[in-house]
Amino acid sequence: MQGLTAPAAASPATALLRRRTAGTQQVQHALPGRALRWRRERSHHGFIVEALQSEAPEAVAHKPAVGKTQHKGEPTRHIDEMIGTVRASLREMGGGDINFSPYDTAWVALVKKLDGGEGPQFPSCIDWIANNQLPDGSWGDDAFFLVQDRLINTLACVIALKTWNVHSDRCNKGLSFVHENIKRLPEDDENWMLAGFETIFPTLLEMAKDVGLDMPCDDPALQDIYAKRDLKLAKIPKDVLHSVPTALLLSLEGMPGLDWDRLFKLQSPDGSFLSSAAPTAYALMQTGNKKCLEYLTDIIHKFNGGAPFVYPVELYERIWVVDRLERLGLASYFRAEIDSNLAYAYRHWSDEGIGFTCDCMVRDIDDTVMGFRLLRQHGYHVSTEALKHFETKDGEFVVYPGQTNQSVSAMYNLYRAADQAAFPGDDGVVRRAKAYSYAFLQERRASGDLNDKWIISSGLPSEVTYGLDFPWKANLPRVETRMYLEQYGGSDNVWIGKVLHRMHLFNNELFLKLAKADFSNFQRQCRLEWQGLKRWCEKNNLEMYGVTPQSAMRAYFLAAANIFEQDRAAERLGWARTAVIAQAISSCFLSSNAYATDSMLEGLIGELTSDGHNLARRGGKYSTTENGLLNALHELIDLSAPGKDASDNLREAWKTWLMELTTNGGHESCGGNTALLLVRTVEICSGRHSSANQNLKPAEYSQLEKLTSSICSKLGSRSLSQVNQNGTTMENTENLEQQVDQEMQELAQCVFKSRDAISRVTKQTFLHVTRSYCYVAHSSPETIDSHISKVIFEDVV
Repeated sequence: MQGLTAPAAASPATALLRRRTAGTQQVQHALPGRALRWRRERSHHGFIVEALQSEAPEAVAHKPAVGKTQHKGEPTRHIDEMIGTVRASLREMGGGDINFSPYDTAWVALVKKLDGGEGPQFPSCIDWIANNQLPDGSWGDDAFFLVQDRLINTLACVIALKTWNVHSDRCNKGLSFVHENIKRLPEDDENWMLAGFETIFPTLLEMAKDVGLDMPCDDPALQDIYAKRDLKLAKIPKDVLHSVPTALLLSLEGMPGLDWDRLFKLQSPDGSFLSSAAPTAYALMQTGNKKCLEYLTDIIHKFNGGAPFVYPVELYERIWVVDRLERLGLASYFRAEIDSNLAYAYRHWSDEGIGFTCDCMVRDIDDTVMGFRLLRQHGYHVSTEALKHFETKDGEFVVYPGQTNQSVSAMYNLYRAADQAAFPGDDGVVRRAKAYSYAFLQERRASGDLNDKWIISSGLPSEVTYGLDFPWKANLPRVETRMYLEQYGGSDNVWIGKVLHRMHLFNNELFLKLAKADFSNFQRQCRLEWQGLKRWCEKNNLEMYGVTPQSAMRAYFLAAANIFEQDRAAERLGWARTAVIAQAISSCFLSSNAYATDSMLEGLIGELTSDGHNLARRGGKYSTTENGLLNALHELIDLSAPGKDASDNLREAWKTWLMELTTNGGHESCGGNTALLLVRTVEICSGRHSSANQNLKPAEYSQLEKLTSSICSKLGSRSLSQVNQNGTTMENTENLEQQVDQEMQELAQCVFKSRDAISRVTKQTFLHVTRSYCYVAHSSPETIDSHISKVIFEDVV
């Protein structure tokens, strides 16, 4: 917490971390002889060309070395240092990097010496309280003012100081703060009410009176708190409280009439009550339980007198940091650390769900669904049984039983899990979870009420809105990252529990700084690659065949938005050039000029069947004026592919595609065969071409091909029917969507499941290409153009 002393156990790396802390657009069917207009075209898409012209000087000035990280104004070494700092912090993870809670520290400070002597059992807690008062006399989060947080922390600390009659000046200053601010309680957003505040704060007021402090207990602002306390206490079934682990264990210090003999059956293995210092300290004061003493002694020693709100939180931290690294586009730098975290999560996975620590007796839906999604996406077998434990008889899904209000962020994580990690054959609970969470989030979105009960984040409304508008199947990785750079709050995000608290490891400025630097490098490399692609199109006179600057830009964008690593330029450009050439050929097939079509087809067949001998007879180059398309195809096959075997494989892939195209009269280019051609090109250009060899395909590879072709064919046929306005009914469209969704689940299962026969990168290629088709079908041309601008041309600030 800013303003509070850091744990002594924090490593140098952790300390540094804190400090730094739609339908497919149809081609224009140009015929040979059409005038070149690449450099002068201006239309409603003209911003792309204008942006390229303005970016050209910078692109030359900042030419990156492939495989290296560079950042304007920051040497590569500095970015590498950031990566090293983050990696060190990930490798030093322990019980969780959570800040201190003045409230919990004050409760520990209230424990009297257990040997019968005078004074506190933990005097270092008194010292911590004295050293961490804020300038206004309060205790609490110094960077975000929440009235409840400041009052509950301050009053608890004042009671501790008054109980031991020490630091009277600080005690009086804190008491003045309480008197001056208690009337401000109604100012807080109801969504941000602290957990258990309605029972704990009235208890603190009574304790303050008992030690002789003057409290404004009749202040009108407190009447609503008292009413909520009475209502909550009346609803709490005492038998359940004493027999079943529930979230109520976090607030035992605010509960009257406890039966400790029964409650100790719910004590956690580490001696705490739900890994929280305050209820554990209260239990120790009431019973002198040795296990409670051991837990508190360990915590206070570890943190030099301070106590976190809950500890440990290692499972929660390990899962959330993976999610943040992936969405910030940084996962490729930390594969080993991510694998280690997920292996830890899987070791502690339960079909009853998981909680914030491996020994947590109360599971919650938030940690469970985040773990469910990430584990499935990384090849672990995880059943849907855990989700059933959070579904009520009324069809709702809850964070935990007995919750008083719903959480936006938890329901968003539930939606993401059900949308992204659903497999064929899953229990109906996944479908119900998706339907419920989607409906809840849309309702809150419509009412403009997307503040959450667990996190204070200015970017959450935008994050939820984007997630609802772009389902996983139509969400491109680099588009998501570009949006998340603006949604990720870094160190500004504050988490809500019994007090406000911060999770330093996955909410910090260093993550954000590194992600922005990495994305800026990506943008500069994209601008350079696009300039090269544009020159290639101009050189080969591809506009004669219907290729416009906008269609070429879109082809490159779809490649770069999926395959974004800096050392994979050959794969990006292979994808983009293949898409451009396929579009050019299709454009001619769909034109009304039969002579041009026959002439071009004859040339293509000759080029593909001659193994390059036709070109050799022409002196090594086709005329770009008359045969630019053949020259472009030659360059792709013989110059882009790494070696003769790769060239032969790529030539065979084009033969197969062209044969299917001629059979289907040109329309197949909008669907599955073009998608497979893109996959094969990416794999061949990457050097993984053996998997694309028709004679070396395992059964799993054939299944990936079958699903990719089927999905993209359906999406292509839907786009054509929309353009042609052939009377397609809404029912037919919905049936097609359902078929696509079902096959996307099958594809996701094939890609995510752990098998050694095909590399994960190759399987991801199928997914990338398929999702690009989904994205185009899902998005309007205007949306795609705005994403192109944002991802490639708008600087990250």
